[in-house]
Amino acid sequence: MADKPRQPIETGCPDGFQYMHPTFIKNFGSWKYHERPRPGVLHHVAKSGDEVWTVRVGTQRQLGPYEINLLCDIIDKHADGYVRFTIRSNMEIMVTEESKVEPLIQAFEDAGYPVGGTGPSVTMISHTQGWLHCDIPGTDASGVVKALMDELYHEFKSEEMPNRVHITTSCCQINCGGQGDIAINIQHTKPPKINHDLVANACERPSVVARCPVAAIRPAIVNGKPSLEVDEKKCICCGACFPPCPPMQINDPEHSKLAIWVGGKHSNARSKPSFHKLVAAGIPNNPPRWPEVGSVVKNILKVYKEDATDWERVGDWIDRIGWPRFFELTELPFTKYHIDDWTGSRVNLNASTHIRF
Repeated sequence: MADKPRQPIETGCPDGFQYMHPTFIKNFGSWKYHERPRPGVLHHVAKSGDEVWTVRVGTQRQLGPYEINLLCDIIDKHADGYVRFTIRSNMEIMVTEESKVEPLIQAFEDAGYPVGGTGPSVTMISHTQGWLHCDIPGTDASGVVKALMDELYHEFKSEEMPNRVHITTSCCQINCGGQGDIAINIQHTKPPKINHDLVANACERPSVVARCPVAAIRPAIVNGKPSLEVDEKKCICCGACFPPCPPMQINDPEHSKLAIWVGGKHSNARSKPSFHKLVAAGIPNNPPRWPEVGSVVKNILKVYKEDATDWERVGDWIDRIGWPRFFELTELPFTKYHIDDWTGSRVNLNASTHIRF
């Protein structure tokens, strides 16, 4: 008799202790200090005298069986067999002998995987699924990441930035990529074009109406067939209607552009969390290398690297010098579309765990 299928366990994140190096478990909560001997390596010293070195290696995030087997073979050969993934899909490998660190780094770099991403550096870019998996992509996300990280390879491997720089990409305007010091997001600039002949056969109209976040879609009869219509004055061109109804096509090679946002962060360290803000729009969505996006991002990083002081995140740096000075230094054009005139923003942006008097 076949075994019954295993029932899913819906209890949140798995227990992290099962992946920890035994030395970490032994000294949990009893650490004396930690340091960074070099970019990409962390050194923890426990009160008991135990030491652990952690090597962080960057991946392309979309890992197939070949890449996983290659990386795991290196870890089995040169390390202690314990590894964890960071939230940005880097791999951290723990060893208890310093003599294992350099051979491990050399093996990764010989295989084409950089070691870095710790300290004040450009961390691996977090991104949405893009063309690989997402159902509403206006652009690719993993492709933009690959092209950009090829340009920022040195900044990942070194620690030459004033502080950590988190970069995110999102393949649609819903922005699954999240807040970042620098964020690359798609922007649709035209409402969807509806193929009314296909709506009745391909779409469940109530679901499409419910999916719209601004109630811009309503049922309609077009050419004698059940269809949908869009109130273009309400439409925010987000693309949320496309997955439940592909005949509502919003992707456009000419009118779907990329935009750069800066200054966002989740951290409460030294300053409160903040939303990122638009600094460049209308950038061509130009696969497979997206050179125009890379040019803008590299320019912002160059100016930030030269002008910011130690420990300033991108948003902290802009708060200090002011937005007019930011646009002056980066030579980005300032337009009326950069002005935040949303009346509800005061309530949302005035939220923090910082104490104010």
